Amino acid sequence: MERTSTPNHQVEETSTGVSHKKILMWAFLASDCLFFGSLIATYVLYQRNCAGAICPVEVFDIPLTSYSAFLLLMSSLTMVLGVWSAQRRNLKWMRIWLLATALLGIHFLANQGFEFNAFVHEGMTPRSSPAGSAFFTLTGLHGTHVTIGVFWLLSVVAWTFSKSFKRSDPHLNVEIAGLYWHFVDVVWIVIFTVVYLIGVITF
Repeated sequence: MERTSTPNHQVEETSTGVSHKKILMWAFLASDCLFFGSLIATYVLYQRNCAGAICPVEVFDIPLTSYSAFLLLMSSLTMVLGVWSAQRRNLKWMRIWLLATALLGIHFLANQGFEFNAFVHEGMTPRSSPAGSAFFTLTGLHGTHVTIGVFWLLSVVAWTFSKSFKRSDPHLNVEIAGLYWHFVDVVWIVIFTVVYLIGVITF
């Protein structure tokens, strides 16, 4: 079992006892909640405004999207295990779980790319209608967040091979990456429920 060395410095904390980095991440996630909330509300408002074109709900592939949701749920589990391994300075398993999380994220993005391509072939594009524009903006920006998360996790794994890593405590950095990843997962569950499931039922 490979373990990192004990760090020779302490993480700077605020008067609340929480690190500055973690508070900054929570503030960013709070602002991102408002951002995605406005995008989801916009889609709900325009979901039936299809301007004579195909509406998004008419071309949804619920089984594929359900599988994508399952992938992100599993990635949350592997992320938790990655943070757990980082807390115990178990470098080998931390790398394994972070790589597993990134691979699940890449699989999700591949599914999303396949889905978008199918929608375009069906005639539903960002320019086809206000509903299409709202849908692609919402899901596309979520996909962008997933992409950022994948690169972040891969960067953390690459960082573990550097000399600077041996002089640091990996737990905080992995935990902050985990907060971001869990947020992305939760947002997708909301999108899947409101846009896909409820959208199909109420259309």
